[in-house]
Amino acid sequence: MELTIDTIRLSEKQKQQLTTLKRKTGIENWNVLCRWALCMSLAEETTPAYEDIPSNSNVEMSWKVFAGEYSEVYLALLRETYQKQKTHLVGVSFTDFFKLHLNRGVSFSLKQELN
Repeated sequence: MELTIDTIRLSEKQKQQLTTLKRKTGIENWNVLCRWALCMSLAEETTPAYEDIPSNSNVEMSWKVFAGEYSEVYLALLRETYQKQKTHLVGVSFTDFFKLHLNRGVSFSLKQELN
């Protein structure tokens, strides 16, 4: 199984949360906010709880846009974390694993910014 990500499409909830973060932080680019969110979640020792995260918003970006010039670094971090945490998320694909971490990171970012 190849552990890659081609396209990221956010949920409507994530879009609304990121819109709030854009307003609060002044950071205009979705991909920058998403990178920070992903790193915040990956820094946690715990595995994110499973939930079905829809891809129902109009915010979509390629992996190259999401990760920028450090795409290989982000992918390596995700792969390593996936190998460590996949036993806690039986049957979760690599793409869904990424979505879980992104979702948790967006929530963390929003909570931190609002406090």
